[in-house]
Amino acid sequence: MVVFGLLVLLGFPILALAHDETKLELPTLTISETGTVTHKPDTAFVTFGMETAGKSLAEAQKRNSAVMGKVIDRLRTLQIDKERIQTSSFTVSPQYRPLPNRTADASPVLPEIIGYVVSNMVTVEVRALDRVGTVIEEVLKAGANSFQGLHWGLLDERSVRLSALKQAAAKAREKAAVLSESLHVKLVRVVSVNEGGQMMRPAAPMARMAMEGSAGDVPISAGELKIEATVTLVYEIAPN
Repeated sequence: MVVFGLLVLLGFPILALAHDETKLELPTLTISETGTVTHKPDTAFVTFGMETAGKSLAEAQKRNSAVMGKVIDRLRTLQIDKERIQTSSFTVSPQYRPLPNRTADASPVLPEIIGYVVSNMVTVEVRALDRVGTVIEEVLKAGANSFQGLHWGLLDERSVRLSALKQAAAKAREKAAVLSESLHVKLVRVVSVNEGGQMMRPAAPMARMAMEGSAGDVPISAGELKIEATVTLVYEIAPN
């Protein structure tokens, strides 16, 4: 009696394993689609700053702070709130005296610091797009000597991305329906949904900036932004 019970206990997992091995994978249909929404930008991010050199770190820093103080004051006169002015990078780089040509038997020479370069970059958020050119021109007049460009953005970026995502899902469902009809299968259910990467980029070479040496406003064209989102649907299918 004990032997029979032991055999039953040992045999049960073997039967269950054999059952799992014979299970067939469900046939599926995988569809990926991308939704695209174009939208005019309503904000701009301008990055610029000041690079100064000095024989000592204190000298380079003092010059940099003096100019950047004037730049920030100029931004405030343009009604740019301090909350929209952010330091994007601050670096200190030593400058070394060039090493002399060495002969094979010469002793190693340690590099000698002869000065420092201080770089202070800020990014400014400008919501009045018609004043972006004025902002660029004024900060350059105030003493900024390094301009790293600008990029465009949206204040309500989330809702635009959701619209692109909704469009991608609708296109994926429509394609699945067409393919299932052409392949003579039916869509049973959605097995999984994957959201792909979302990106925002200029819709065309319309978003550009031109800087001229002459006086006058810097010409700016915001153009349009293209927001893209990808959706991948996996359907279980069955013979129609």
